Amino acid sequence: MPSDEHTDATEPRRPRLTPPIADVRRAVRAHVGRVAERIETTVDAPLVLVALSGGADSLALAAAAAFEAPRAGIAAGAVIVDHGLQPGSAEVAERTARTARELGLDPVLVRRVEVGGEGGPEASARDARYAALDAAARETGAALVLLGHTLDDQAETVLLGLARGSGSASLSGMAPVAGRYARPLLGIRRATTRQACLDAGLSPWDDPHNLDPAYARVRVRERVLPVLEAELGPGIAEALARTAEQLREDDAAFAEQIEEFIEEICEPAEAGIAVSVAALAANPAALRQRIIRHVVASEFGVSLSRAQTLEVARLVTEWHGQGPLDLPGGALVTRAGAHLVFSTTGSTEVLEHDH
Repeated sequence: MPSDEHTDATEPRRPRLTPPIADVRRAVRAHVGRVAERIETTVDAPLVLVALSGGADSLALAAAAAFEAPRAGIAAGAVIVDHGLQPGSAEVAERTARTARELGLDPVLVRRVEVGGEGGPEASARDARYAALDAAARETGAALVLLGHTLDDQAETVLLGLARGSGSASLSGMAPVAGRYARPLLGIRRATTRQACLDAGLSPWDDPHNLDPAYARVRVRERVLPVLEAELGPGIAEALARTAEQLREDDAAFAEQIEEFIEEICEPAEAGIAVSVAALAANPAALRQRIIRHVVASEFGVSLSRAQTLEVARLVTEWHGQGPLDLPGGALVTRAGAHLVFSTTGSTEVLEHDH
């Protein structure tokens, strides 16, 4: 990008640094800096991609990445996913791609996806979007894909999880880093990203779906959070985001405990795994239930609901000779002597295992 002193009228002038622009850049700097630290290359600069919708959040993120990445020795590009859900979506995608190129991002990829109906429109669009982002990351060898979720998005996620009774995994919200994805703006308010765009002379695109009350997230954004702010005072979104952060810390601690503990209390079983009843009984309910969910998820690749988890736990805490329980994915859990045996065949044979 040209310097502030550049007088060539054909090139855009670098925007004056304002507090909103500085806040977004600072948030992005921390993430691209970590990429630079962990990736050694002697040929090309490592690449980060911005998932760019054209909205204020992702546009502010793209502008910040275009500024910060080269200064960290990293290339920055963009992926624009056209979901094809609205008339003129292709034109919006191309206009967004032009803006990305004007910011200096390279490569700039536009991907058109087909959105099915499975799981509802939001879930289908999300699945198609992430599939396209994954493919773009593999194609370009990108080290990281940056997503534009803000503190407001995090607060909405926590409220939706609370309303659905989804437990701590949902209430912990979106992780700042998950695999190849990073969310630099989780500490930045949506109003800040919009002002950063205005200060930079960028014109964000406002997706009509973001105002459609048919979507639960829109109702939370437009109705629920404003009422909470009005009735309980300002700072609700920040408080919800802090709650998510604290729960993520708790989840990480539990996960570490389980990983250390699981080898001690499990034995191989025919077509499955056996877990010590005594060890499960000796631990607090929260840890016992997490172990049960962990075993089922890691062994059979399925998730248990809270009701299903509690039914399995009763084979430990309220054992009255009840028979096997059916689990998702065709698995069974049976209490057999000193073990809970999880298997796909119903066999209760525990195999010898050297710890």
